[in-house]
Amino acid sequence: MITTMIKEAHTFWDTKTLHEMTAAEWESLCDGCGRCCLHKLEDIDTGLYYYTDVACRLLDTHTCRCRSYANRKQQVADCLELTQSGDEQFKWLPASCAYRRLYNGQPLAWWHPLVSGDPETVHTAGISVRGRTVSEQQVSQEQFEEHIVHWIDF
Repeated sequence: MITTMIKEAHTFWDTKTLHEMTAAEWESLCDGCGRCCLHKLEDIDTGLYYYTDVACRLLDTHTCRCRSYANRKQQVADCLELTQSGDEQFKWLPASCAYRRLYNGQPLAWWHPLVSGDPETVHTAGISVRGRTVSEQQVSQEQFEEHIVHWIDF
């Protein structure tokens, strides 16, 4: 009887820390859910974050990707850019986010495109904001509290 050992393939997200990843690896962790492009409210008394269904004007609500990713900071001054240098930034990300999951020692979810091999699984799994948002151009900041959603876990 011949016995073969199957060696489990390890991927960069299993073997590297967020700080060790190349720029391309870092960028590929984005699952394309669009949740980080929603306006968030912070309760200054509790420090809790609340997501709204109000999307940044640059978010393509079908693809759930930024329409001007390379120039987003010039077009949206308060765009929150994730970097490999700061850990505090992960606290406002949803629990489903690959950056936050890996930072917390959790694996990527089954629907993540790097795991599934299909960028549509984030949408079919109901993780993305596709079909769930309203543009910030249609809602005043005073109305943001009325748009708080509870379908995003922290």
